[in-house]
Amino acid sequence: MRSPLIAATLGLLLLADVAQAHTLVATSNMIIRATQRTLDFTSDTTTSIRDSKIVRDAHDDAASFIATDGDIRGAHLEAALNTLRTRVPEARDASDQVLAEAILAL
Repeated sequence: MRSPLIAATLGLLLLADVAQAHTLVATSNMIIRATQRTLDFTSDTTTSIRDSKIVRDAHDDAASFIATDGDIRGAHLEAALNTLRTRVPEARDASDQVLAEAILAL
């Protein structure tokens, strides 16, 4: 009687581990894709914006923007987003989130 119960328990534990592993893989893939998008954008634009004082000054505002899921939008970040969209053609269609991540990656 105990043997089927033990087998069922082990089976459920195995299924839970597999589900947890799939969740971890999915989460890791999302993070990797987001990082890759940021790195691709950053590598294309770094040389043209790295020296921009407006963009450098927006670092803290970009961190706040990302940490609050866009609820906090500082003046430095707004100025940097406008500058990026004006100077960098690739940035015109990029979301504020992607641009804020790129600013942080500089």
